[in-house]
Amino acid sequence: MILFMVTILSLAPAIVMSVTSFTKIVIVLDFVRRALSIQNLPPNQVMMGLALFMTFFIMAPTLGEINQKALTPYMDGKINTNVFFEKSMVPLREFMMRQIGRSGTKDVALFLKLGKVKDVKSFDDVPSYVLIPAFMLSELKKAFIIGIYLFIPFIVIDLVVASALLSMGLMMLPPVMISLPFKLILFVLIDGWNLLVYELVRSYK
Repeated sequence: MILFMVTILSLAPAIVMSVTSFTKIVIVLDFVRRALSIQNLPPNQVMMGLALFMTFFIMAPTLGEINQKALTPYMDGKINTNVFFEKSMVPLREFMMRQIGRSGTKDVALFLKLGKVKDVKSFDDVPSYVLIPAFMLSELKKAFIIGIYLFIPFIVIDLVVASALLSMGLMMLPPVMISLPFKLILFVLIDGWNLLVYELVRSYK
């Protein structure tokens, strides 16, 4: 039992990044910092903490189901380790399949082709070693699409400021120095953090 728990804890970071919403959230939060041109604010520890607790919030129903159907019976000695892994993977697979959806079928097909897996008629037949990387690839794509949309309004501000400075002959003045306050004002006025968190969480419902 102790060896099993130590193994789980050692693999926890990889598990969190591979089969949860953490990857997409942390990438989108980093895109926000880059779009605002504030590389170190908020600090990495704050961003990671926010991403981690948002992940726990989003994954709460799935984790609750794992606890009820797999972890509690295993701790009570009612099931063995093999059955524990089988039962705990069911809610995780359902979560990943929901997020992949129709838009991610290309990702699943890619890894099925690379793994030379045949006779797959539905998502239920897809092996976990195929489903997990397909889910991660799907999350990366979604994160970058969101990042593009985040950059557009702030790029417009940068272009307007750069054009204004050029027309005034202030070519030696860095446009980022002038555009940064306007970006921050816009982000605060639209309640950017609240809106961003709301949309990220809603994307998993």
